[in-house]
Amino acid sequence: MTLIGHRPQTESPTAPPELPIRQSRERKNGVAFVILVVVCAMLFLPVLWLLLTALKTPQQLASDPITWIPTQPQVQNFIDATIVLPFWAYAANSLFLSTVTGVLTTVSSALVGYGFARLNGKGKKVLFGILIAMMMTPPIITLIPTYLLFAKVGLVGTYWPWVLWGMAGAPYLIFLYRQFFAQLPRELEEAAILDGCGRLRIFVQIFLPLSKPVVITAFVLSFNGVWGDFIAPQLLLNQDNTTLAVAITTGYVNSQGFPINNLLAAGAVLYVLPVLIMFFFVQRSYVNGFATSGMK
Repeated sequence: MTLIGHRPQTESPTAPPELPIRQSRERKNGVAFVILVVVCAMLFLPVLWLLLTALKTPQQLASDPITWIPTQPQVQNFIDATIVLPFWAYAANSLFLSTVTGVLTTVSSALVGYGFARLNGKGKKVLFGILIAMMMTPPIITLIPTYLLFAKVGLVGTYWPWVLWGMAGAPYLIFLYRQFFAQLPRELEEAAILDGCGRLRIFVQIFLPLSKPVVITAFVLSFNGVWGDFIAPQLLLNQDNTTLAVAITTGYVNSQGFPINNLLAAGAVLYVLPVLIMFFFVQRSYVNGFATSGMK
């Protein structure tokens, strides 16, 4: 007997269990993790082979079958790599060029990026379009005309080309600064203008300190670009003032002119250490520089 007005309770649909969903998600994460480990291992294999080669003797390099792991690691190879050629003199040349170009490129790119982001004027969109086109142009295309131009004005064999390149800025870094500065609120500028600040003072005291992650990112990219460059120093510099990249490729040879591969590998390991050390200290700001300069 049912009561009047009483409706029989219907069973509510049961919610899907969370356990299968969680297991599926964990399975996908596990597969992604395995893929990342495999990719990282493949990327690290050339570095591992370089380290093993730097620790071998010439006899082990010439052995058949190949000696994968050196039986007696030759740490002396790293010392010999700095003696066979004036390693530290060439390293000082590379450090000087990379630092000067990095600082100049960072500052000049920040100035141009600030202009694109916060200033208005005729032809701004056209100039920005040219900047985007320059980003898609490989630098190797303009290297030969640039070399001919520097040769005509007598700058070949000097460090002035790198100074001029640094003062001209870099298209990608200008774009990076422009994207970051465009996201900052207008109230910052308006308050500074009311206090009597000019554009340059606003840039130096407000915008530049706020863009510290982008500044570090720009410096690391420009420093690494010059430190790892081979073609431009090979074309524009002579044997006395060339960079370490050129010296390593041409300096480790025996009396017959054949390369000394174990010393070449040891010199290459020493060559990449400054960049790795710098990235170790600035990696957080380097990543934040890309994360905080997203598209607007």
